[in-house]
Amino acid sequence: MNIDFPFRFDSLGRTATTDDDDHVRDMIELLLFTNPGERVNRPDFGSGLLQMVFAPNSPELAAALQFTTQAALQRWLGDVIDVQALEVTSEDASLRVSIAYAVRRSGEQRLATFTRGATP
Repeated sequence: MNIDFPFRFDSLGRTATTDDDDHVRDMIELLLFTNPGERVNRPDFGSGLLQMVFAPNSPELAAALQFTTQAALQRWLGDVIDVQALEVTSEDASLRVSIAYAVRRSGEQRLATFTRGATP
């Protein structure tokens, strides 16, 4: 079993755990929404997507986001998942990332969508 994200306590007052599939999804979410420089011992960990929420939309920016996000996923989670499709979209002050991937350990196909809005 793995520790669930976000950290919380279960109904018995113990650290909440999760299964392997949810743990992989949690790892992807952590990578996507961590800005480089937030981790003390890994200053280059993260994708920097949240910094782009207020950036002006353009096809060039969308292509750059997809490229950098794909590179971050490959670098940090390449031994855990095989990314098959990735789409990053930004509308107003919200950001949506859809990712289709295969879990390398089991070969199972997964689809996950993550959405974040700007905080005032």
